[in-house]
Amino acid sequence: MTDTIFQAQLGRLSAGGRSILFTDARTANTFSDTPVSKEELTDIWELARWAPTSANVQPLRVVYVLSPDNRQRLLPHMHDPNRAKTAAAPAIAILAADLQFHDYIPRLMPFRPEMADMFTDDAIRAQAARFNATLQAAYFILAVRAAGLAAGPMLGFDSAGVDDAFFADTPLRSLLVVNIGHPGPNAWHQRLPRLDNDEVITWT
Repeated sequence: MTDTIFQAQLGRLSAGGRSILFTDARTANTFSDTPVSKEELTDIWELARWAPTSANVQPLRVVYVLSPDNRQRLLPHMHDPNRAKTAAAPAIAILAADLQFHDYIPRLMPFRPEMADMFTDDAIRAQAARFNATLQAAYFILAVRAAGLAAGPMLGFDSAGVDDAFFADTPLRSLLVVNIGHPGPNAWHQRLPRLDNDEVITWT
């Protein structure tokens, strides 16, 4: 039987869609009391998981912190003023890199299972895990927006403390904490400047 590869019809995202994802979107600093359901949180990953990683290694792992007890475990490791924002967010995601991602390569690259052997070196594997999980973290933020929610990504936390609290005796290492919910009062700060095209793009 001949395999059929589906080719999606490429199209230009509408101005409204680009606004939601990029041009008017920004980090949320406050959230309303509206709950966020597990279905909504699952929908975020259903979108984010399709974006590319090198060799399809997919090292990102997502831990949704929903219970009051686990929230209290997380809060001491957040830096001020991120602690108060995290305490008030309806949902929190800890995004982590799986340093043992290569265990999944035979399943994720079934036509080249031997690629797992390329990551037997701990340093090479850790570098690949963090690079690709960081890519996926960016996709995750866009997926939050695409799912109709606001994202508040934060690097201001004690990653070693979070790892001890949530990932002890596992190969997971925290990268980013993302508050998720519907925006509250004064959620948006004024947009900061961006570099111009001629400061970023070089034509050769």
